[in-house]
Amino acid sequence: MPTPTDQNASPPRRLRVLLLAGSNRREYNCPGVDSKARTLLNRLADRLPATWDIDTEDLGNVYGRPKIQSCNACVSTSMALCVWPCNCYEKNSRREPDLMWDLDLYSRLDQADAWCIIGPVNWYGPSSTLKLMFDRLVCMNGGNPDESLIDHKNPEKAMALEHTPEWEKLSLNHLEGRTAAFFCYGDGGGDELDETGRPKILRHKKYFDPAHEPFENMRDTYAPLVWQCRYGGVEVPDQLWQYAETGYGKKYSDDQAEDMVQDDPFMAQFDQWAVRIREAVEAKGPVLPGRYRAYGHEAPGHLWADVKLGWRTAQMALGVPPAGSSPAAQQEQGLNLDTPLRPDLPKS
Repeated sequence: MPTPTDQNASPPRRLRVLLLAGSNRREYNCPGVDSKARTLLNRLADRLPATWDIDTEDLGNVYGRPKIQSCNACVSTSMALCVWPCNCYEKNSRREPDLMWDLDLYSRLDQADAWCIIGPVNWYGPSSTLKLMFDRLVCMNGGNPDESLIDHKNPEKAMALEHTPEWEKLSLNHLEGRTAAFFCYGDGGGDELDETGRPKILRHKKYFDPAHEPFENMRDTYAPLVWQCRYGGVEVPDQLWQYAETGYGKKYSDDQAEDMVQDDPFMAQFDQWAVRIREAVEAKGPVLPGRYRAYGHEAPGHLWADVKLGWRTAQMALGVPPAGSSPAAQQEQGLNLDTPLRPDLPKS
């Protein structure tokens, strides 16, 4: 994909689409067999216009590379503590290697006009890889674009900033206007179900009532990701949110990517999804870049800020939280009695 610059970020320019395969399967270590998501990603790339810039990433395929680190829920302390793009982790970190940064995913999501996300349904929900990625995208929904205002990661400064008029100008939906498309797929339980729709090996059949399964429409397994996008102004048209089933009634060993591509109804559904993506993205055209870009972002130095935060941590470990802080209020009320050097845990 050509690297966008400030000169070609705004229209007129080529349309840019980021394709993501969200399966956890890998070919070169366990399970030793590649995923359907990767096959579908390659098929989609072949079916989108050659005049577009197509960026692709298989989040699960490469053996031994860093994983997407978990979200630290900074926003639950203060929206202003959740920095855009995420500053809980850093690129090429040895201490906490993070795939979101090592693959420049924030920048690539920012550069794209549309995202096309393909993944399996795992136990009535998206794969852990996709859930981790979207958890780490909470910062696109109102995150703080200027970490200098909170000394990199100071909770008390962030909580104060959130109550200022300045904060209303900073807290934006940073990726608003883009389009997201979701294609999720499953096997409906493979060959594990009996004629009543219950697991064959389940001894206590009353434990599982098919009439009360969580979703009537299995595309809703990806509803948390879809609604996170919509919450932040990323458009997900209903026609671009699709579920399809392949391999129902088959053994899992007979339901690999090479079997999936022989399932004509399933592949027809996928190809129609590709057509709808092309139509929707072309009709919408290029998206204007936001005010605060993840593309071109250079993480500022924060050595002195880390020293000060380290001193704050040491004080809290000794049971002396900052005056007026949330930890101080919790300590005063007898909540969360777990300072590392004074573990006042309840005794049984």
